[in-house]
Amino acid sequence: MSRTLEWKLRLYLLEEDSETKARLELDTGIAKFTGHGLARCAASDTDVPEIGDELAASRALTDLAAQMQQMANGDLEAVAPLTGRAPGTPRSGWLDMSAL
Repeated sequence: MSRTLEWKLRLYLLEEDSETKARLELDTGIAKFTGHGLARCAASDTDVPEIGDELAASRALTDLAAQMQQMANGDLEAVAPLTGRAPGTPRSGWLDMSAL
């Protein structure tokens, strides 16, 4: 089976004083996710806006990834319940590549 998809991803950054907020919106065409990230510059630090952008964006990506993982786990459970399987056993042949 072959298929091609395009998911729309938008990143919004808002900087106010020493705080940078990131909102990351993903639209898969089936579901919508929103990740949030925050970075604060300490008073003793040199204010480098790019660092705040990078930190806030990376934290929004992490938040979004966690939401997607939770959704995927729920979807997997719906099609292949863990009943009778040992913990850590892959569901439906899907491997956790982060564990390799």
